[in-house]
Amino acid sequence: MEKRNIIIGGAWPYANSSLHLGHIAGLISGDFLARYHRLKGDNVLYVSGSDCHGTPITERAKKEGVSPKEIASEYDEEFNKMFNGYQFSYDLYSRTFDEYHKEKVKVLFRKLYDNGYIYEKFEPQAYCEKCNKFLADREITLICPECGAETKGDQCDACLHVPTTEELKAGNCIDCGSKIVEKENKVLYLALSKFQKQIEEQTEKVKSNWRINAQNETLKYLKQGLLDRAVTRDLTWGVDIPVEGYEDKKMYVWIDAVLGYLTNTMKLCEERTDCTWEDFWKEGHNNKIYMCHGKDNIMFHSIILNALLLGQEENYHLVDTIVSAEYLNFNDQKFSKSKGIGMTALEALDLYNSDSLRFHLLANGPEKKDTNFTIEDFENTHNGEILNKFGNLVNRTLRFKDLEQVPNGKLDEEIKKVIENTYIETSDLIEKLEFREAIRKIMQLVELGNKFYDEKEPWIAKKENIEEFNNIIYTCTVIIANLSNLFEMVMPTACKKIREYLKIENPSWNFITVNPGLKLENIEPLFTRIEKK
Repeated sequence: MEKRNIIIGGAWPYANSSLHLGHIAGLISGDFLARYHRLKGDNVLYVSGSDCHGTPITERAKKEGVSPKEIASEYDEEFNKMFNGYQFSYDLYSRTFDEYHKEKVKVLFRKLYDNGYIYEKFEPQAYCEKCNKFLADREITLICPECGAETKGDQCDACLHVPTTEELKAGNCIDCGSKIVEKENKVLYLALSKFQKQIEEQTEKVKSNWRINAQNETLKYLKQGLLDRAVTRDLTWGVDIPVEGYEDKKMYVWIDAVLGYLTNTMKLCEERTDCTWEDFWKEGHNNKIYMCHGKDNIMFHSIILNALLLGQEENYHLVDTIVSAEYLNFNDQKFSKSKGIGMTALEALDLYNSDSLRFHLLANGPEKKDTNFTIEDFENTHNGEILNKFGNLVNRTLRFKDLEQVPNGKLDEEIKKVIENTYIETSDLIEKLEFREAIRKIMQLVELGNKFYDEKEPWIAKKENIEEFNNIIYTCTVIIANLSNLFEMVMPTACKKIREYLKIENPSWNFITVNPGLKLENIEPLFTRIEKK
């Protein structure tokens, strides 16, 4: 198969608070896909970064008496530590306040303006007379007209409704509680409505590659009719507006952040000699674009990003595949730092190894519906699926008593067929975004290996039929070698250890064998049991 040029975009976490396990559950599909496509031999660029601009960071910095950059940098550092801990294999994880990103975004913004997709408008806007400032939607609180929950003005957390300008009039200033008034303001708007037909056509063409929540959410907005959106903010922290007369305003973060996938690609390809950014973002290059995020980010990737690309009028390849997770809860409740519900992603890493957390979040994650995380369920996954099945197969094969080298045995032909089919069937499931089923398919090979081992009884064969013993251990060793490929997307640390034990140079998406006579040295258990308290 011809190599594909693959962009995998992981949603840019907002650098204003720590991330919890629910965020990892929504983002880990990006790393899963990046590792899979690399194994397949595709050209992969996996990009993301910290979303560092906007109102919440500005307001928090003001309250704490520090600069917005200090707040954003603190969390960006934390995010990097966390993603490294979970073995996320980004090709570039950057920040929206990096000068390269800001300059490239201004060029893209200006192109939209010059092409007639950004226009000026004078309109009444929310204004707080007490605070003497125009208010962003996030600086307004109101009762959601759709579900009745108290919410901020940008989006209802309960039902995801985005309040209209008319609905925001009923709100109050989030800082002082005063009733908002209207005052005329000069604003630039993105003519999103101009892209209605093109985005409808694109959605119809590729929606079968999307999770069902992405299909439903996008079709909902298209059915309502796309509305033009303001693109300038009355802020001092953000990307400058490259239009005369707007020097005192900044760019909305939803433009700034989603264009980061493109600017990161540009930066990477400037540093490399084997690709150009157009290979990944322009039509005619056998390319594919994934966007991986939680369901609250759908429309920004299925509609907004595609509109920004279409507005360049430069034959951009649009987003093919939306991998949008549902929500992960903790003990049947929403994660909440203020209420002490759940744990941060870094706190989980202090308690457990990253491979086991990755496996559990992928094998039991919120792929098609909201799911629940409990410590008991996680420990059962680790001790049962990971330790007792996978770890045990590796341990009892490679650490068999007095075994010093891979025996010169014969590979069981039926087992070989199953391994080869596991690659094919797992690949089909991954391409269909059925990650949970893909992991179950790989686990079936683990279970087959354990069943084969138990039924063949190598401990008896070693005493009575050394040739049979060699065949058993060699066949199980080949299973383990191929599991180091198949599980690379899920448990990269354990798979790297296996490859070191068996002198496998690099992982790949191909059936592999092991050299008989290979010395087995310093083999240690991959996992240890979690003692329940």
